Amino acid sequence: MLQIAVIGTGYVGLVAGTCFAELGWSVTCVDKDAAKVASLHRGEIPIHEPGLDGLVRANVATGRLKFTNDMAAAVRPADAVFLAVGTPSKDEDGDADLSQLFAAIDEIVPSLSGHTVFVTKSTVPIGTGRLLHKHIAGIRPGLDFDVVSNPEFLREGAAIEDFLSPDRIVVGAETERARAVMRVLYRPLAERGVPVLYTNIETAETIKYAANSFLAVKISFINEIADLAELVGADITDVSKGMGLDNRIGKLFLNPGPGYGGSCFPKDTRALRNLARNAGKQLKVTEAAIDANEDRKRAVTGRILDMLGGQVVGATVAVLGVAFKANTDDVRESPSLDIIRGLQQAGARVQAYDPEAMEQAGKLLRGVSWATDGYAALKGADVAVIATEWDDFKNLDIQRVKLLLRQPQIVDLRNLYDPAEMAAAGIDYISVGRAWIQRWSERYEVAE
Repeated sequence: MLQIAVIGTGYVGLVAGTCFAELGWSVTCVDKDAAKVASLHRGEIPIHEPGLDGLVRANVATGRLKFTNDMAAAVRPADAVFLAVGTPSKDEDGDADLSQLFAAIDEIVPSLSGHTVFVTKSTVPIGTGRLLHKHIAGIRPGLDFDVVSNPEFLREGAAIEDFLSPDRIVVGAETERARAVMRVLYRPLAERGVPVLYTNIETAETIKYAANSFLAVKISFINEIADLAELVGADITDVSKGMGLDNRIGKLFLNPGPGYGGSCFPKDTRALRNLARNAGKQLKVTEAAIDANEDRKRAVTGRILDMLGGQVVGATVAVLGVAFKANTDDVRESPSLDIIRGLQQAGARVQAYDPEAMEQAGKLLRGVSWATDGYAALKGADVAVIATEWDDFKNLDIQRVKLLLRQPQIVDLRNLYDPAEMAAAGIDYISVGRAWIQRWSERYEVAE
């Protein structure tokens, strides 16, 4: 049985380690926080990810999944050491901070004896694998090891499914010995028909950045088309469906909204932009997506302020949702945070609710009144903003909403409701890419 050590029990490390155990391997996850390790052994999960808590408890019970803060004990018997530490942006320009990665390597290498495969699961700049190889060889010149790039492609809120039933697995490995270890590791998935693509290290690293940047471009593009749809009288919902039915385009990531956020797209697009600039190349499409996303957050904040009709100072805005997407408690670079800050800077009061992310958001926001549920957030507000597509917000009692609001005004940034139904309920309603449909229809009726 393969012995695996996973360094880091954050989002990527915890999901990867748990799922490798589910595939039948012996996994030890390492974290320096002893209290966190103890809570993980009790099945207490520090992040919200559907299905993860049950999977952790089940694999801890079998003995295949362990947690420890003893790095040496975890890595010494390991056939593969997965590096899943944080690589956040270290400055506003977006360069990745690799200090945690190299600190982990410095601590791991002295404890090793036999052949070890170092696997970068964290998202790292192109060329990092080569740097790691040189760094490790410098610490232990005679050490028998390989470096592999095995990027993750996990969607928050669907990470278990993405790991156990992925579209593809990418492995950047340059020796047959390293590829052999990775073939055994992923054999249970390969036998189910999951494609495994073997490349060199730089190619695997590039695939990760290119994939995330392409999806970010797709989101920024559909948001711009949504703005155009409002001006010409089109329905962005049908536009997205029509585009998505083309197999060359695909239906995913074509839902307009307040812009992309989370731990990957903002960080990875900026890092790719900087990598390209350092290589003497301008990635104009990626840079345009970054700029368009920043513009998007400012623009949707402006919509909310416009709804208040100039009476912003002292007005109350209810914000439903602060996580960057549904089914996660992740608020990293969530558009909601920028929207809330923009509203506060304009003089508005904000009362908000999110099913999972309020604790995390509360660490980053000041002056927000946090509600116990969605209806409590709406009470007495001058306008309601639907910012995250949680199921909790898809089936609100609209008549109750109307009674709770001081003014029956809703800005729906996720298009959860039908404009005609909201109009019939007496709600002054603005959505994305559909705001001018009624006015355009009336124009045609007059022309006839």
